[in-house]
Amino acid sequence: MTDHTAPYEQHVDGFGTVRVRPLDPASDADVVHGWASEERAVFWGMNGLTRAQVADIYAHMAGLDTHHAHLVTKDGVPAALLQTYEPAADRVGECYAVRPGDLGVHVLLGPAGPDGPRPGWTSALLTVMTTYALRALDRYRLVVDPDVRNTRAIARFERQGFVRGPAVVLPEVDLPDVYLPRKHAQLAFLERRVAFPG
Repeated sequence: MTDHTAPYEQHVDGFGTVRVRPLDPASDADVVHGWASEERAVFWGMNGLTRAQVADIYAHMAGLDTHHAHLVTKDGVPAALLQTYEPAADRVGECYAVRPGDLGVHVLLGPAGPDGPRPGWTSALLTVMTTYALRALDRYRLVVDPDVRNTRAIARFERQGFVRGPAVVLPEVDLPDVYLPRKHAQLAFLERRVAFPG
């Protein structure tokens, strides 16, 4: 079984040190709530939630064996939220043929710093996150499912090497601990042999 609790660290020349560690639902709630409340994060689905509600969602996730949340830092400063999950245990598994070694990924990037957007920033972070997911977690293929309206995210994943798959409708999930509305999503895939040829 892969250890999702072990921190992962990678130095990127000219960028800095990126660290992926398990999200702490209590102590990281302010950061995640701040990011998820911004208009740019509307597709994350947490606009309008309180800090306590966000903390509760991630506390629930921390108790699951199939879904994991990670805080990504750059030189010690929070930079992104990475969620990984087993597609067969998620609604996306109803929408495509899941293969052994698949891993679902959701990414929420932190806001640009005080100096504004920096060239190469997103690419460097995504490279570390995909390396973590494919190599450290020993997976063969990543799947992402951004909202079809989130054209910026779709284009960003494609620039990172993801190949567009089918557009699908993820079914509504209405459980005592989880509610997710129906979602029109664009699937995209990144295979380890493509990301790391040879």
